[in-house]
Amino acid sequence: MNAANNPLTPTIGLNLQNQYSGRYYGLGDADGNAALLRGTLPHKLFGAPQIVRATLPVVTTPNSDLTGGRHTGVGDLNLFDVFLFQAGGMQLGVGPQLTIPTASRDETGTGKWQGGFAAIAMAPQPWGLVGGLMTWQKSFAGDSDRPSQDNATLQPFVIRNLPDGWYMRSSATWNFNLRNGDYSIPIGVGAGKIWKGNGVTYNLFAEPQWTVAHQGEGQPKFQVFFGLNLQLPL
Repeated sequence: MNAANNPLTPTIGLNLQNQYSGRYYGLGDADGNAALLRGTLPHKLFGAPQIVRATLPVVTTPNSDLTGGRHTGVGDLNLFDVFLFQAGGMQLGVGPQLTIPTASRDETGTGKWQGGFAAIAMAPQPWGLVGGLMTWQKSFAGDSDRPSQDNATLQPFVIRNLPDGWYMRSSATWNFNLRNGDYSIPIGVGAGKIWKGNGVTYNLFAEPQWTVAHQGEGQPKFQVFFGLNLQLPL
């Protein structure tokens, strides 16, 4: 149960995830969506255990004057590679992060190359998991006509295991725009189910998320994060 939900479990992972935003502050009743294709691969480059994660979104922007109407396209490709450590009962991962401006439209990406770091800390417990993922990145190249980027995220994890492969979860991502001071802090409560078949671990989940604090227009009021995560045998 813990291994299926732990982002530091060294297995090949394929995640099909979706973040639906029902409403945004300052945008009326407009909604938006981001379908996430995410994969993880453990490796030992330079002789050190690591996990590389790649995320490619397909973004549908909300239909509003602020976003220039509804548009759907590929977003920017995000990569990070964390080195794995143990510190007592804590599992740690720290490493560099890179975002590549692969967006198919201006509206679905930043137009900027961005670099920074990712740090993960997880503390497995007999009852589940507690931990978090923190990232920071800043633009260093790209389209000079597009705004510079300086962003951080914090994703707390709380997983409570239940009988028969069921679990409760809270994993909403807090977003901070360090350039203009905008931010959103959502809280999520959801559930999931884990099972195995033919050596593959399946993890199906859904988590509604409500924003409890924010600054700036365009921040989501309500979201639903759901998906299917697969862990494949090495």
